[in-house]
Amino acid sequence: MQLRTLPLLLATIFSAHQAFADDNDVIPQVDVTAAHLKSARIDLSPNVGTTIYSIDRHMVDQLGQGDNTPFNEVLLRLPGVSQDSKASGSIHVRDDHANVQYRVNGVQLPESISGFGQSIDTRFVESTDFITGALPAQFGLRTAGIVDIQTKEGQPQSGGRVGVLVGSHDHVQPSAEFFGTQGAFNYYLSGSYLSNNLGIENPLPTRNALHDETRQAKSFGTLSYFLDDNTRLGLMFGTYNGRFQIPNNPDQQPAFAVTGATAPASSQLDERQREVNRFLVLSLQKSVGDLNYQLSGFHQYSELHYTPDQIGDLAYNGVASDTLRSNTANGVQFDASYKLNSAHTLRTGLAYTRQTTHSDNTVGVFDVNDDGTQASTDPRTIIDNSSKTGKLSSVYLQDEWHISAPLTVNYGVRFDKVDAFVSEQQWSPRVNVAYQLDKGTALHAGYSRYFTPPPQELAAQSSIDKYAGTSNAPEVAVSDNVKSERTNYYDIGLSHQFTSALTVTADAYYKKIRNMLDEGQFGQALILSPFNYDRGYAKGLELSAIYSQKNWGGFLNVTTQKAEATNITSGQSLFGPDELAYIANHYIHVDHDQTVTVSGGAHYHWGDSQISGDVLYGSGLRLTPDGGAPNSGHLPHYTTVNLALTHTWKATPVGAVEGRLALVNAFDKVYLLRDGSGVGVGAPQYGERRSVYAGISTSF
Repeated sequence: MQLRTLPLLLATIFSAHQAFADDNDVIPQVDVTAAHLKSARIDLSPNVGTTIYSIDRHMVDQLGQGDNTPFNEVLLRLPGVSQDSKASGSIHVRDDHANVQYRVNGVQLPESISGFGQSIDTRFVESTDFITGALPAQFGLRTAGIVDIQTKEGQPQSGGRVGVLVGSHDHVQPSAEFFGTQGAFNYYLSGSYLSNNLGIENPLPTRNALHDETRQAKSFGTLSYFLDDNTRLGLMFGTYNGRFQIPNNPDQQPAFAVTGATAPASSQLDERQREVNRFLVLSLQKSVGDLNYQLSGFHQYSELHYTPDQIGDLAYNGVASDTLRSNTANGVQFDASYKLNSAHTLRTGLAYTRQTTHSDNTVGVFDVNDDGTQASTDPRTIIDNSSKTGKLSSVYLQDEWHISAPLTVNYGVRFDKVDAFVSEQQWSPRVNVAYQLDKGTALHAGYSRYFTPPPQELAAQSSIDKYAGTSNAPEVAVSDNVKSERTNYYDIGLSHQFTSALTVTADAYYKKIRNMLDEGQFGQALILSPFNYDRGYAKGLELSAIYSQKNWGGFLNVTTQKAEATNITSGQSLFGPDELAYIANHYIHVDHDQTVTVSGGAHYHWGDSQISGDVLYGSGLRLTPDGGAPNSGHLPHYTTVNLALTHTWKATPVGAVEGRLALVNAFDKVYLLRDGSGVGVGAPQYGERRSVYAGISTSF
């Protein structure tokens, strides 16, 4: 009896394309078993009293680039989600910076080092539940939103899909999927490759960026073997490899002289970044009567390597840092549910992760005088390497109690402990209530205590003393360790179905936060660094409306929110003294706070053709005006419109063929996501100008 605000968006608003398997085919027993175990796996996760926004393949198909749409852009069509630049976190959920948990087939994926790339490939997603609000005890650590993904799986008939998307900015993106079942063995495999000239947001308002090529390759696979009707052994893996050029901003003036070298023009710099992420998960799932459980072991490795333009970075910034961050994580996760009786379902579980991070920095600097002027034109190199092994442990217990037909309560507690750059722990009580007021109206409310450790892969501590007297010396020679965030979270929501075609929902939340975590880009390497505010709060209201008819439909989401914080208590060396002094005595907007966010869309379907469109509106992220207080202003508002036309030819010699045309930012709106000012904000970033894409794919 959870509040689920977008089910019609899946089942009725968006028309279904041809399924991988024909509905008239005879389904063998192994497929029935797979469906049973998949349902049991989903039942391991409680959703009572939360807010759930659901996405499936039919919704994704309405987006301009279809399965080729980056996954973070799919999430932008949900309430409470606002966009940001790739360098700053891509999306924000309910005014949090990142703090999103990704679960694939019930397994929480370890975190990768934040970069520009998207490790989740939209094409392998069968359906997604996006869960927000006061979360049950099962969900912890990353709590702004839970992205719970169910992947595609093998079908009774072997087959696949191949396609290519081409378009503006020399965009070329071939992809392939293969699936099938052989006896008790079930498999799904996918891969894609992307090449274009707009890998990172343009720092200029021009249509094309300078020095902005990217090459990205992704793969994913899930293999299942059914030991019997109630037992499945599964193997899941994924890889991502991305290479990026860092776009240039012309007409900048060098600030430092380099012995024996002439500074290249700022339009000719050659800075680059490489990103790697790969994971492997082995799972055993079993259903025994009223008991369901899943035991998983996982391994994850991620790496980010920033390569400077050695002379250019020294000449313009006084620092050239060759930075390599890597993170290796291994662990186990166990979840179980037991239906005690008709009124009570118990759930319990535990998780343990051991991760090792390395931060290797070869930093070119200049010696400077006491007044900060350059003392020598001969650069010297400082080696600043560090590593850390950390541990995360969690355990939870909860009860889903059906008190009466309209009333359900889910209550429980979890315990989390982190031992890394800090050693902290917390017991976190949770309670959620769902009440069915009448046939078309549902109410929910909840309270959750959260414990959010800092991301270890980002929290590398540089040796500040090494840079004393150099062009890389911080103005503030103090940098306390980043602490875990502790939050009291309150949420209440209402859903009402006015007619069979129209459903409207509303959800309000308030968060009171200690050691509020935030992240920013500091220095040349485009790697985020975490820090804490002593106190903070966030509050907001989400409204969502869905309208559906036989051949057409639409949706509209409106979010208003506010997040403020005061007194930076860790990572102080990342900031200037005046900035720290002001924030120590004033509440300021966090840099990713956007007052109003709107998303909406509509489609019309006739025969084998479909036209669709969507709109995104943002009132603007924060900026620091000249001479003003930190984050006291906001960027201009913007509206972008995207359109798509698709047609399917079902009976062709090569199978079902789909053609697609897409227009992104149809009215060529020039808009800023970031202007380079604000607390922890790097270079300016403009949104994508008008772009055209065309794709073709065939299913066989």
